[in-house]
Amino acid sequence: MTLTPEFLDANYVERDGVRLAYGDVGPKDGPVVFLVHGLAASGMQFTADAHFFAKWGYRVIVPDLRGHGRSSAPTGKKSEDFSIAEMANDIIAIADHIEASEFHYVGNSLGGILALWALKEHGARFRSFASFGTSYSLRTPEAGVGLLKWIYKLLGPNLIGRIGAVGTTKNKAARPIVRAMLTAIDIDVVTQIVGHVGNYNLIDNALAYPGPIMLLRCGYDKSVNSALGPTLSKMKSQDNFTLIEVPDGGHCANLDATDRVRQYLLEFWQTTEQNER
Repeated sequence: MTLTPEFLDANYVERDGVRLAYGDVGPKDGPVVFLVHGLAASGMQFTADAHFFAKWGYRVIVPDLRGHGRSSAPTGKKSEDFSIAEMANDIIAIADHIEASEFHYVGNSLGGILALWALKEHGARFRSFASFGTSYSLRTPEAGVGLLKWIYKLLGPNLIGRIGAVGTTKNKAARPIVRAMLTAIDIDVVTQIVGHVGNYNLIDNALAYPGPIMLLRCGYDKSVNSALGPTLSKMKSQDNFTLIEVPDGGHCANLDATDRVRQYLLEFWQTTEQNER
């Protein structure tokens, strides 16, 4: 069955002139969970997961990052407006808006990077941190922003969406979601963010965080897996760190190995909550 691309109903909060959209489903008194998408995606990636976890009693918050989905982009789209710090602070602004003093956090790709930055100043609010498609550090050659824009202009959004969907997930039923997200990207936003996430090292933030951490390593996500060496060499000896292998998962593992990823996350949160008692 083909999955229908759809957003959760939108709520909004303003931060520094940016209108941030987020979905909010599940009981308002349930444990709060953030599901945060990556670069060139949107909250649409987690709509089905949000409804699933809401049935388990969680209040699920699904943001659209600035310049993605239904969230606006800063006027002028300057590089400094899309730093890791700025985008991470958007997430904290949403948490403040819903008055969530603590929350579980799941980040895919860029969504995980934002959490790693936020752990330094806001770690006490993270009940747990899980990620997939995210390396805690990355060192790459300077991004060819001009080439990226040229390719986008040459192929156009529709072809980019079709090619990207096939390359992102092996689950044919999920490809309409990926295609819809990629077709809607703002290439100026994407290229500005690329300039910030090509080189970073946030391993120390993870090492200093005392709460539970789970990293899902996905078998089909070859590019991220090739960058995980420094992360795993530092993190695997930490008592609060769990590495989970998802051999049939790709970069957006929740769309490939859906049942498996959901089960791992539920068990992770439930164990965390039991240990807090």
